[in-house]
Amino acid sequence: METFAVQPRDTTCRTLLHAAHHAFRRDLDRLAAAAAAGKGGASHVRAGWENLKEQIRLHQELEDGWLWPRVERAVAGRRAERAVLEEVRADHVRLAPLIARVDAAMGAAPGPGSAVGEGGELSAAVRELREALERHLLHEEMSALPLAESVLADAQWRELAAEARGRCEAGTPLFVPWVVDGIGPVERSRFLTSLPAPLRDLNRVTWEPRYRKRRLWSV
Repeated sequence: METFAVQPRDTTCRTLLHAAHHAFRRDLDRLAAAAAAGKGGASHVRAGWENLKEQIRLHQELEDGWLWPRVERAVAGRRAERAVLEEVRADHVRLAPLIARVDAAMGAAPGPGSAVGEGGELSAAVRELREALERHLLHEEMSALPLAESVLADAQWRELAAEARGRCEAGTPLFVPWVVDGIGPVERSRFLTSLPAPLRDLNRVTWEPRYRKRRLWSV
């Protein structure tokens, strides 16, 4: 099945990357709200967190394994531009222990029925991760991604779409409805129209109904 058809880079690669960033922020806000309410141990909250971790992993693998190495080769000898890439890679390394800290706090989080106010360690861990992730995403959005767009040719962005297709095909039925979960109509339309019509139909008929049944983050 064709996962991501080749589209102009500003309506496919950029849209997909920024849509994932929005979804990261949204899900961490949901986790923070659950932790503050003492519901971090609820099964649907845990399921939402497991999905978020997987989406972050796939996103970072695509960037570190494909996107940033090609940008790095394109800016060889340009110290300032290479420093931008070194920083975003360092961000990925810094996020790993923060994700692990949330994992550990999730394991100790009180289950449903516990008193509100419990789970302070989880709240603190989520807040630290959210702040670090926000700094990282802003750095990518304001510096690294504009740099990539300025130095990579259209053919290279088409290769990125092909790489995303190969790496993420099995997860597409979850990725698409996850991205559009709860977003506004304009953003939803922009994201879905960047995909081929057959995928939009699959999402409407099969993927979103199946995703909603999982009730990720519901308590």
